Amino acid sequence: MDLTARIDSGTATVGVIGLGYVGLTEAVELARAGLHVTGFELDTARVRSVQAGRSYLVDISDREVAEVVEAGRLLATTDSSRLGGMDAILICVPTPLSKTKAPDLSYILSAVEAIRGHLRRGQLVVLESTTYPGTTSEVVLATLESTGLRAGTDFHLCFSPERINPGDPSHPPRSIPRIVGGITPACARVAAHLYRRVSPEVVVVSSTEAAEMVKLLENTFRAVNIGLVNELLLMCDRLGVDVWEIIDAAATKPFGFMKFTPGPGLGGHCIPIDPLYLSWKLKTLNYNARFIEMADEINAAMPRYWVQRVQDKLNEAARPVRGSRILVLGVAYKKDVGDLRESPALDILAQLAEKGAAVSYHDPYVSAFQYEGMEMVAVADLNRALDEADCVVVATDHSAYDWEAIRARARLLVDTRRAIPALQPAAV
Repeated sequence: MDLTARIDSGTATVGVIGLGYVGLTEAVELARAGLHVTGFELDTARVRSVQAGRSYLVDISDREVAEVVEAGRLLATTDSSRLGGMDAILICVPTPLSKTKAPDLSYILSAVEAIRGHLRRGQLVVLESTTYPGTTSEVVLATLESTGLRAGTDFHLCFSPERINPGDPSHPPRSIPRIVGGITPACARVAAHLYRRVSPEVVVVSSTEAAEMVKLLENTFRAVNIGLVNELLLMCDRLGVDVWEIIDAAATKPFGFMKFTPGPGLGGHCIPIDPLYLSWKLKTLNYNARFIEMADEINAAMPRYWVQRVQDKLNEAARPVRGSRILVLGVAYKKDVGDLRESPALDILAQLAEKGAAVSYHDPYVSAFQYEGMEMVAVADLNRALDEADCVVVATDHSAYDWEAIRARARLLVDTRRAIPALQPAAV
C-alpha cells in the first residue's frame, strides 16, 4: 500500500518534530483527522504534558489533547530513533535570528540530521519552519540525499509554510488553506494529499522556493504595513493630530485600504524575524531590500518612543522617571496569548528600569519571566497595583482586562495599543 492509500485509510503514521505552537497544533489536528501521530520534542516537560493529556497552549484545550491521546492517535517522545517508523515527518522547529540578524538554521539542521539517520524509502519529509528561499532545495535536500536516497524517486521532500495565528479563534487551523511546494511534482502531490485531511484547500505552487517565498511575502506585507502605521503615529505626534482618528476614518473606505494599527513594536515568532530572512538572502545576491530594512528600523525603535511618552507624561505631572512606580499591563507580544517571543513590552520594561523606574507588570497569561538580567514575577493584586502606580502602561490589549475600570483607577495612562478607547466627543 503506497503512502497516499495509507493516508486515505487512516493507517499512515506522522511524526511532528517540535511541539511548540505550530507543532502541537499540527499534531492534534492530524490526530483528530484519524491519523497516528508521534510528536518529537527535546523538552521533557512538554512530552510529559502531552502524554498526560494536558495542553500548554492557549488555543488548544486539555480536552482536545486528552481526546486524541486516550484514543491512541497521539503520543510524544524524546526518542528520535522512532523517526524511522514514520510515513511522513513534519519539521516544525524555531528559526530565530542570530545577534547579527542572520538566519539561525541550527534547529532545522538538527532536525534534518535526526531524520537523515532514519530516512527510508517511501517517506515524506515536509519543512514547515519559516526560512529563506532555497533552504529546502539546498540545505535539507543535500543532507537527506547524502544517504544515497533520491528525492522524488526514493522519498518525497516538500516545503509547506505554517499559517497558525495564536489567539485567533476566528481562524482555526482547519479553516486555513495550505501552500505546498515540492522538490518534484510527485513530492507535492503526496504532501497535498496529506494536508487535505486537515485543510479546506491545498494550493500547490511550482517549487519549494515558491512556497518559502509565499510565507515571507505574507509576513513582510504585515511588517511593512505595521512599520508604515508606526511611522504615521510618529508623524501625527509631530503634527498634533490623533493617529487613531485618522486610521478609523480612513478605514471607512470600502476599497483600496486595509486597516493596520500602531503599537509598541513587533513581537512573535514570525513578523519581526521572517522578513529579515528574506533581506539576508537578498544581500547574498547583491540586492538591498529597502522596504524591509526601513520597516525593521521603525518597528524596532517603537519601544523607545513609548518610553519617552511615559517620561513626558511623568514630567507633566512633575515627577521624574527615577523612583516612579510604573505598572506595565501585558507583556505577551499580542492579546490573549502567553507568548513572550520578541515581545516589545519586555524592551519597554527594561528601558524604564534602566532609567531608574520601579517597574512591575501584570499579565493573566504570564506569571513570571527572565529577560536581559531581569527576573520578574507578575503582581498578584492588580487593583492594588493600579492604585499604587504613578503611571500605567498598556503594552498588550488582553480581552480579560476591564479597560474602563483601569482608566478610572490609573493616575497616568500611556496606552500603546489603544485598548482603552479615547473619550468620544458629544454627538452632534
